[in-house]
Amino acid sequence: MKTVITFGTFDVFHVGHANLLQRAAALGDRLIVGVSTDDLNIKKKGRAPIYKQEDRMKIINSLRYVNFCFEEETLEKKAHYISLYGADVLVMGDDWLGKFDHLKTLCEVVYLARTPSISTTEIIEVIGSV
Repeated sequence: MKTVITFGTFDVFHVGHANLLQRAAALGDRLIVGVSTDDLNIKKKGRAPIYKQEDRMKIINSLRYVNFCFEEETLEKKAHYISLYGADVLVMGDDWLGKFDHLKTLCEVVYLARTPSISTTEIIEVIGSV
């Protein structure tokens, strides 16, 4: 069984998230998703997510492409999560291109192109200006 792992905040879930998870799932037999905690998102992006982590995890767990999700507490523990869940493939969006190449000793690392013209930050900015 080939296990794929990916990570993200998945706030204000949109088609770009769905595309990434669908494409990641197609690379293996099982997809495990690390959902960034609220605290991690604040450290990463300087703001709290719109949806609380419990709600974001419920959304991700409800998707047919996802077999399991867990709370990602820190970016520095990716190697630990890969080992813990026995991942064969790490999938990240291409906005992280090259940033996780050091993990190629643990598993295959794949960077997938983002869906053009959509981002959570842009959606939040548009909603905020209405």
